[in-house]
Amino acid sequence: MLFTTHWLQTIFPEMNDFTKEERNINKVNTDSRQQEQQSLFVPIVGEQFDGHAYLKQAIEGGAIATLWQHNRALPDDLPTDFLVFFVEDTTTALQQLAHAYQKKINPTVIGITGSNGKTTTKDLVTSVVGTVYKTHATVGNFNNHIGLPLTILDMPTETEMLVLEMGMSDFKEIELLSDIARPDYAIITNIGESHIEYLGTRAGIAEAKLEITYGMDSSGTLIVDGDESLLQSIQKPDKVIKCGLGEENDVIIHDISLKEQYTQFKVDHDKSDYCIPLLGKHHAKNATFAITLAKALGISVENIKQGLTDLNITSMRFEILQGQNDVAIINDAYNASPTSMKASIDVVKQMTGYQKKILILGDVFELGEQSEQLHASVADVITHPITNVYTYGQDAKCITDHVRMQQPAIVCQHFKNEASMMQTIKTFLDPDTLILFKASRGMQFETLVKSIL
Repeated sequence: MLFTTHWLQTIFPEMNDFTKEERNINKVNTDSRQQEQQSLFVPIVGEQFDGHAYLKQAIEGGAIATLWQHNRALPDDLPTDFLVFFVEDTTTALQQLAHAYQKKINPTVIGITGSNGKTTTKDLVTSVVGTVYKTHATVGNFNNHIGLPLTILDMPTETEMLVLEMGMSDFKEIELLSDIARPDYAIITNIGESHIEYLGTRAGIAEAKLEITYGMDSSGTLIVDGDESLLQSIQKPDKVIKCGLGEENDVIIHDISLKEQYTQFKVDHDKSDYCIPLLGKHHAKNATFAITLAKALGISVENIKQGLTDLNITSMRFEILQGQNDVAIINDAYNASPTSMKASIDVVKQMTGYQKKILILGDVFELGEQSEQLHASVADVITHPITNVYTYGQDAKCITDHVRMQQPAIVCQHFKNEASMMQTIKTFLDPDTLILFKASRGMQFETLVKSIL
C-alpha cells in the first residue's frame, strides 16, 4: 500500500459521494494499459491525446479511483464504488500528489542533473548509497515533469534514500522538478551542449542546470564539476563541493588509469584505489560525485568500494558487447552530445589489443544553428589509433569531412542510408576490431548494433 483514499482526500477534497469507505491505493499510473489492482489512474492531457478517454480501460485493469479534470465529462457507466477526485489540471495534480507523498515518507532526497553523465552518476549513487540505506531511484528516462512524480509515487514506504535524475530541454523545467523533489543533496555532473538550440549558449545551459538548487534550502549540499568554469560562482546553497582534476577543487581526482574492463583512480589523499566497471576519466569524475556524496552521508570507504564494484549500469551507455566473429562492440547509443561523443572516442583510443578501431557516428540533435560547427569539433579528437570513421545522418557528415582534412590516413566515409553503411561495417567483423556506435537517441543506433550481434 502507498496510501489510503482518506489521505488522498486531504490533498484533493472535492470528490464524488459514492462511498465513504477507506480504501488502500497500491499504485499510481498514467497508463490505462497497466494492470494493477487497487490503483489510482491519473489521465494526462497531451497535445495529441487525452487520458480521460481511457478511464474504462484503466478500471478494467484494476483502477479503483482517478484524478479527474473538472472540464471533462464523466462516463455514465462508472462502477458505483469508483472514487473520483476532481482537480483543475491532472498533470499539476500528479506533481502535487508526488510532493505530498514524498513529505509523507520523508526520505533523504538526492537530485542529479547535467548535460552528460547524469544517468551513469545516478546508477553510481544508487549502488553506493544502497549498500547502507533502503534506496529508490529513477528508472529509465522517467526524469521529466511526469516521469519524476511517477518515480516518487513508485517509492516504497520504507525508502530512506530517494535518488532522482532530472532532465530538461528548456528553462524553468529543472526548477519545477526541484520544487517537487526538494533535494537535500544535488549533483551537477557537467555543462555540455545538449539542448543549446533552446538555451542559446553554454552559459544558458549552466543557468538551467543550476535551477536544481531552487528547491533546496540553505542547509543542502551541492556537488558539482569543479573543472567547469561556468559552475564557479554559485550563490545557493551554502555548502558547495567541487570535484575534478584541477588542483583548485575541494575533491581532487588523480592517478587515473584504464584497465581492460575498468577504470582505477584515487581521490584526494585516500591510500587505496577506487575501481569502477566503466572506462574513461569522465566516469572517474562521475564516480567521484558518488564517493563525495557517500562520505557526506557517513558511508564507509569499504561500502563505497563495494557499491562501485557491484554497479548495475543502465544499458546502451558504453556497453561492451561481443558480436559476430568475436568482434568487440561498444553500444553507446542511448544518447549523445559533442562532449560525450569526444569522451567516448578518447576512451576507444586508450583501449588496447585491437588492430582496427572503427567509429560509427550519427547526428547529435538539438544543437540549433551551431550544429554543423559542433559536429565538426568532434573531429578534433579523432586521431591515431582510430583507423576508420563512418557517419550517417545529416550534420554527422561534418565529422567525416573534417577528419578527412585533418587526418588523411584515417579511412572516412559518410553514408546516406544505413544498409550501405552496415554492409561496409560487416567486412570488419573479427576479433582484432573494436567498433563504437554513438549518436543521439533518435537515430536508433541500437538497431544497428543488434544486426551484428
